[in-house]
Amino acid sequence: MHLIVPIKPLHLAKSRLLSGGARLPAAHAELVAAVALDTVAAARRAAGVADVVVITSDPRLTAEFTAAGVEVLADVPAAGLNPALRHGDTELSPRGARIGALQADLPALRPDDLAAALRAAGADRSFCPDRHGTGTTLLLAEPGRPLDPHFGPGSADAHAESGAKPLLGPWDSLRCDVDTEDDLAAARALGLGPRTAAAIA
Repeated sequence: MHLIVPIKPLHLAKSRLLSGGARLPAAHAELVAAVALDTVAAARRAAGVADVVVITSDPRLTAEFTAAGVEVLADVPAAGLNPALRHGDTELSPRGARIGALQADLPALRPDDLAAALRAAGADRSFCPDRHGTGTTLLLAEPGRPLDPHFGPGSADAHAESGAKPLLGPWDSLRCDVDTEDDLAAARALGLGPRTAAAIA
């Protein structure tokens, strides 16, 4: 399994986390970077994940992930999440591995939760809804088939309507994406990754 993790430039990412005014822009960028780094680090340790590829055009993220040994593809479309994922799918499909998409905002992600979801998916086109049941944290293509992402508002319903099987196991850390301060509190209760914990300390 090759997982694609798309990440917006730091100054554009997770604006709802900044909307309350409690965090200055520099600290916000530090937090977003920490969350992404923790997410990718956990995903790389999950059984069944052969590789994680980040898609971003942010220079800081590109440097940090490259230094950590993570392949980074430039977000050439620069047109949003779904175009970035389709670009990654096109680039990675010739390598012959099954493709999946993982959101970059899972700071409490546990490798065992991700591995369990991958096992539950089998060879089916599948998705994992977020803890609210409306968004999507993980999307898996069928082997040899396009990813066909439908991220955005109501993506859980959109992925179900596209024929993807919902993955509804007890994988709290995989379902806890962070868009708001309440989400961050929920992730903190599960146990944050080390970079995120340091960023909010």
